[in-house]
Amino acid sequence: MSSENADAGNAYSAPVWDVVVVGAGPAGASAAYAAAVAGRRVLLLEKADLPRYKTCGGGIIGPSRDALPPGFELPLQDRVHAVTFSLNGRFTRTRRSKRMLFGLVNRPEFDAGLVEQAQKAGAEVRTGVTVSRVEQHGTAVPDRRTVAVVLADGEVVLARAVVGADGSASRIGAHVGVKLDQVDLGLEVEIPVPETVAEDWAGRVLIDWGPMPGSYGWVFPKGDTLTVGVISARGEGSATKRYLEDFIARLGLAGFEPAISSGHLTRCRSDDSPLSRGRVLVCGDAAGLLEPWTREGISFALRSGRLAGEWAVRIAEANDAVDARRQALNYAFAIKAGLGVEMAVGRRMLALFEKRPGLLHATITGFRPAWRAFTDITRGVTTLGGLVRSSSVARRAIDALDRRL
Repeated sequence: MSSENADAGNAYSAPVWDVVVVGAGPAGASAAYAAAVAGRRVLLLEKADLPRYKTCGGGIIGPSRDALPPGFELPLQDRVHAVTFSLNGRFTRTRRSKRMLFGLVNRPEFDAGLVEQAQKAGAEVRTGVTVSRVEQHGTAVPDRRTVAVVLADGEVVLARAVVGADGSASRIGAHVGVKLDQVDLGLEVEIPVPETVAEDWAGRVLIDWGPMPGSYGWVFPKGDTLTVGVISARGEGSATKRYLEDFIARLGLAGFEPAISSGHLTRCRSDDSPLSRGRVLVCGDAAGLLEPWTREGISFALRSGRLAGEWAVRIAEANDAVDARRQALNYAFAIKAGLGVEMAVGRRMLALFEKRPGLLHATITGFRPAWRAFTDITRGVTTLGGLVRSSSVARRAIDALDRRL
């Protein structure tokens, strides 16, 4: 027997999982949890060892909290009751709320907790595993109901359905053909600070509308550490780095040595980008799902991951390509009807923010209904898309701004 045929024979004798999820971030862990809760055999693959660091502010807004598994206890480092807004360091104003606006987490703990929930639901987890590609045809695939997940060491894992949640540089996304129309660069540092500095930031975050179009910076307090970062369009690397350095200096934090410095590209999908191919779905960053204006991705990851896990179960049960395609289209419809609407509004907000950051700053700091909308979104009372759908005032305001621009 040739080595190629031997590999095929080994693949055919391997167990077939109902659902294989690639990537153990919030999207992947949510997908694995949703499929495992439905009673399916689920394998969750992650290339890193857990817990692992992720460049992310770690803000958990209402939609994120509402999408968590039942009983999940958030490992909150702080509870935010106040937001300081500034316009490139000027016109600073702090707005406060008696009720918590959102919570802050460290991603290593948060992600590991979600993976643990998936395991408790019955999913098997393998870490330190790199996926090189998926195949839906060829010698590694025993039949048309099966997908082959090929690992870097040559091992073949078989599944009835695959969920790609392997981040913004997703190999599964490349297989599906995900198309992107917005790429941004985020830079972030974790700065340990003395107790006196930490106390000054406790319960309060800073959002600074930055000097480049569409850019902004943030300070998120997490106990004795401040997460400080900036984001702007890719292609402005030097200016983005300079903005972060100036931002840190302006805050009086330049004298403290960062424990971690990192960077990350965020990618937003185009409207016509596919979300599936055959028996393979994508979710979270792998699908380019995040809010275009703020680049908030955790809630999009949790919500799309849960939907991907639920529809992967249906695809796994499909007996032919027609039924599998029908279920994949239903998944795409669910994504577009919810997260897609939010992304469309986010794109309009980004266009406004890029051209008139001062107007946006003045509105959110000085116009009470705008602040109320901000608090409703962060608490989960509504979403950006829901606000525009339900509020004629918000809809008319955005339409008027569009016309002015």
